Amino acid sequence: MEVYAVSQVANYLKDLVEQDGLGRDMWVSGEVANRTTSGAGHDYFTLSDGRASLRCVMFSRVAGHERLGNGAAVIAHGRVSFYVPRGALQLIVDLVQPEGVGELQLKLEELKRKLRAEGLFDHSRKRPLAKFPRRVGVVTSPTGAVWHDIRNVIERRYPLVELVMAPAPVQGEQAVTGIIDGLSALGETGRVDVILLARGGGSLEDLSPFNDEAVVRAIFVSPVPVVTGIGHETDVTISDMVADQRAPTPSAAAEMVVPDRSELIARLTDAWNALGSLTMSQVSGKRGSVESLGLRIRRSGPDLDTRRLRIDELLKATQTHLRYGLAIKAERFEGLRQGLVSLSPRETLKRGYSIVQRLDSGEGEVVTDAAQVETGDRVEVTLARGDLEAKVTTSRPGDVGAVVGPRRPM
Repeated sequence: MEVYAVSQVANYLKDLVEQDGLGRDMWVSGEVANRTTSGAGHDYFTLSDGRASLRCVMFSRVAGHERLGNGAAVIAHGRVSFYVPRGALQLIVDLVQPEGVGELQLKLEELKRKLRAEGLFDHSRKRPLAKFPRRVGVVTSPTGAVWHDIRNVIERRYPLVELVMAPAPVQGEQAVTGIIDGLSALGETGRVDVILLARGGGSLEDLSPFNDEAVVRAIFVSPVPVVTGIGHETDVTISDMVADQRAPTPSAAAEMVVPDRSELIARLTDAWNALGSLTMSQVSGKRGSVESLGLRIRRSGPDLDTRRLRIDELLKATQTHLRYGLAIKAERFEGLRQGLVSLSPRETLKRGYSIVQRLDSGEGEVVTDAAQVETGDRVEVTLARGDLEAKVTTSRPGDVGAVVGPRRPM
């Protein structure tokens, strides 16, 4: 006989329960009882139908805690688990709906829970819209009033934008395929800045294409932002939850994707006026600065008129000094010239002197001493005007005789 430990049995039961396909995805209806809330915000309660009870836990991160009042009849979705430390079987609840909700609504809630767990509704992945789009893609029925309303709103608010229509049925059996094809066609072209997915409201059944998982995932993978305008304000579909932006109506969605030209004109006018005021203020301030700088420059700069007068005085003084110096130089030059003239041999000859040269010597020796010649020697006498030859008849050394010099051209 084999004996098992309690933990072995508990873990066996845990594996047995949690591996069962039914236990991993189960809807349970019952009445809430014994509800308690932990400090962490987790709810512990019991679901009972009068014949049996099932322990349940709903963690704080799950939405729907407000539906868990004691005595409330609810439908809870979750998975069956076996809590080993206490040996307790429990339902881990991830979705709660009031009892009486239809099957379609329950399926929608289950799909929301699934997509939320995958992160399709996370705000961190939602993309901002272009402030000034050039092209807006529209996925809607071309025959309904929605298309007409969207065009009117766009034309009134921002006529510069180009609308690109991707016609698609928004109700009926072909709606899912048509919407997916329209989103894909607009996204793949790369020509649009945003896609507007719209229809004009309806019942839960009418809006079923926008709650279809394939449509929701097509919105999620769209390469450009998607804005939904589906139904009236109270009609929130899963497509609205996954879209980058959601508007309550198609007209509101059209207003959301384009700016208002009247607001732009007002802003531009204000900016233009502010710019003009700022420019005038700066120009006025700069003009004052320039005038102040000009005054400072004029005050700190040289007195040109005084400088001109001083230069004229210096020029006049220089000219006077030069004239005086030149006059003195001219007088000195004339004195030197007169001195040179008075020392010239010609001038000496004019005063009655002469130059005597011996002819017999052959070299024209100038006779300056009577002892240089003897009686009978021939000499040449140069006078102030002309010359003559003579013969020495008498020589008296030591006596002052006629002054003679060499014969040379003057």
